[in-house]
Amino acid sequence: MSRSGVDKRFDPTTRPYAADEGGHYGPFGGRYSPEVLMPALEELEACYRSALDDPQFHADLEKVRRTFIGRPTPLYFCENLTRDLGGAKIYLKNEGLAHTGAHKINHCVGQALLAKRMGKRRIIAETGAGQHGVATATVCARFGLECVIYMGAIDMARQRPNVFWMQQLGAEVRPVEFGGKRLKDAVNAALKDWITNVGTTHYLIGSCLGSHPFPEMNRFFQSVVGQEIRSQLDDAEGRLPDYVIACVGGGSNSIGAFDEFLAERSVKLIGVEAGGKGIASGSHASRFAGGRLGVVEGYKSYWLLDQHGQVADTHSISAGLDYAGIGPLHALLHDEKRVEYTSATDEEVLAAFQRLARTEGVFSALESAHAVAHAIRLAPTLPRDKIIVVNLSGRGEKDIFILAKHLADTTFVEFLKDYLSETT
Repeated sequence: MSRSGVDKRFDPTTRPYAADEGGHYGPFGGRYSPEVLMPALEELEACYRSALDDPQFHADLEKVRRTFIGRPTPLYFCENLTRDLGGAKIYLKNEGLAHTGAHKINHCVGQALLAKRMGKRRIIAETGAGQHGVATATVCARFGLECVIYMGAIDMARQRPNVFWMQQLGAEVRPVEFGGKRLKDAVNAALKDWITNVGTTHYLIGSCLGSHPFPEMNRFFQSVVGQEIRSQLDDAEGRLPDYVIACVGGGSNSIGAFDEFLAERSVKLIGVEAGGKGIASGSHASRFAGGRLGVVEGYKSYWLLDQHGQVADTHSISAGLDYAGIGPLHALLHDEKRVEYTSATDEEVLAAFQRLARTEGVFSALESAHAVAHAIRLAPTLPRDKIIVVNLSGRGEKDIFILAKHLADTTFVEFLKDYLSETT
C-alpha cells in the first residue's frame, strides 16, 4: 500500500457488493438516462476502465493526492470527548483537513484527470452545501478547465461563503430558481446542460449516484478514505475498528469510509441520514424512513416521493444532506442489512457541533455532525475497549451563517448589519 493508502490492485469488479456490467447493485442503480447521453456515459466508462489498467494514471492520481489534496488526512483520537462520554474510544477521520475542507476533492481530482484523458475541456457540476462546487472549481483551476456550477437558489443563500469562493476560483455559479431551489433541482439543471453540450462537456457528479459508471467510479476515488482508516488505526491500535460511522446524503463520504470494511463482518457500519425536524414531522431527508423505490436522475434507488410519485420536498439543517434520493449501493447495503441506517435531528446536530468544538477544538460541517451526534449517543452504551471511527467528512466554517441563525448569535447578526451599513 502506498503512503496515501491507495491500493493499486483495486479492481471494482471484485469488491464486496460490486456492481454488475450494467451498473446494477442488485435491483438498484443502472443507467436510466436520455438516449443522447448514452454515448457520453459509454465513453466515460471506457475511459475509466482504461485508466484503472494504466500505471501512469495511478501514479498521477497518487501524486495529486499527496501534493495537492494533502493525503493522507489524519486519524485523530478524541481523548476529551471519549473521557466525557465514558464509553468507547472515538476517533475522527478528519477529511476536513483535505484541501478545500471536505472529502469531495477526492472524486473531483479523479474525474478531472479522466476529463483531460477524454479531451473534455468544460466541466459542469451540481452542489448543495457548496463543498462539491468548491472542490470542482478548485480542480478546474488546477487543470485549466472551464467550470460551470449549478446551485439551488435557497442553497446559494444559506451557503454564500462557498459561492464566493467558487467565483474566486473562476467558476460561473448559476442559480437554479425552479422547483424547490435545492440540490435535486441543481442536478436537473446540470443534466439539461449536459444534454445540450454533451460533446464538449463532462458532468462531474458529486456523489456515488447517478447513471453508471458514476456510482462505481466515485466509490473507487473515495475508497482511499477507508484504506487510510484501516492503515492508520492499525498503527494506533493494532486492530480494526468496531464501528465506522458516517453521514449519508448521496453517499460518497460514507461509501469511501465503509468500502474497505464491507468484507469485515466484525466491523459494524452505520450511516446517519438527516432526521430534520423529526421523522414523525415529515420534514426530513431520511430515505430509509419513508422512501420508496423509484427511477429518478438516471438511477434506481430509494427516493422520498409524494402521493403522485414526484420527488418530495425534503428538509435538513445541512444543505449537503437535503436530498431526496440515495446512492444505489447504499440501497443494497440497507436491504442486505450490511449497514445500519439511522438519523439525527437538526437539534441533535447542533448540539453535536457545539460539543465537538468545545471538547476537541474541531469544527465539524453540519453534514458530518450527524455522524458525530450518533457517536455521542452510541459511545456511552459500549465498553471502553471498543473503538468508533467517525468519518468527519468536512469542516464547519462554511456553515457560519446557518449556525449563527440557529444558535441565535445576535452579536454576529448585529455585526453583519453594522458591517454592511458601513460598506454600502
